[in-house]
Amino acid sequence: MVEQFVGNWKLTTSENFDEYMKAIGVGFATRQMGNMVKPNLLFSMDDAGIISMKSVSTFKTTEIKFKLNEEFEEMTADDRKTKSIFTFENGKLVQKQTWDGKTTSLEREIQDGKLTAKCIMDDVVAVRTYEKEA
Repeated sequence: MVEQFVGNWKLTTSENFDEYMKAIGVGFATRQMGNMVKPNLLFSMDDAGIISMKSVSTFKTTEIKFKLNEEFEEMTADDRKTKSIFTFENGKLVQKQTWDGKTTSLEREIQDGKLTAKCIMDDVVAVRTYEKEA
């Protein structure tokens, strides 16, 4: 159920994120910022089933709204114009982004009350862990 993601999540740990950003083609200066920033993720959902995912940090705030299984255009925080689609598989909220012949996937799931985001590009995997704020 997607509802379990609804709430405000604070980034607590980030592993291998610089390597992941490098793999998707993020430039050095943007990676420096990306490594310093600890964004909060805010998930909400309306009655029509539209999910909003907002990433809030001192550096940049981005928000995307989507419906499961419906492709949409996304301008990412690092300024990639991607085609994105979210699916819900085996308890995971899976986001696939495609651009310039490349594909990356982000698998978000709740385990032990924490939200983990696994960022996958080819053989590079980064894991970011968030804790729910009361």
